[in-house]
Amino acid sequence: MVTLNHYLWVSGLLFALGIAGIVLRRNALVIFMALEMNLNAANLALVAFARYNHVVDAQVLVFFIIAIAAAEVAVGLAIIVALFRRKQTVSVDELNSMRL
Repeated sequence: MVTLNHYLWVSGLLFALGIAGIVLRRNALVIFMALEMNLNAANLALVAFARYNHVVDAQVLVFFIIAIAAAEVAVGLAIIVALFRRKQTVSVDELNSMRL
């Protein structure tokens, strides 16, 4: 039987992998995907707690978080594409200035 601890371990592992991706990688696209992994790990923990406590309100909140994440993806990918077109790279080491 899957318990709350199982969900929280998976959520914590996903969050730790996301943090490792943010800290260790230098590619803006990979960092962006790692941020999304952190957001999904938080969503998983929120849904697990909602299921454990038999509360539907938190599950509704997750739908709003997913909608906001979709808007974030659209804006974030547009910024990354614009930076790539301008500088011809997505390495964060070479993207140290926001000036044109």
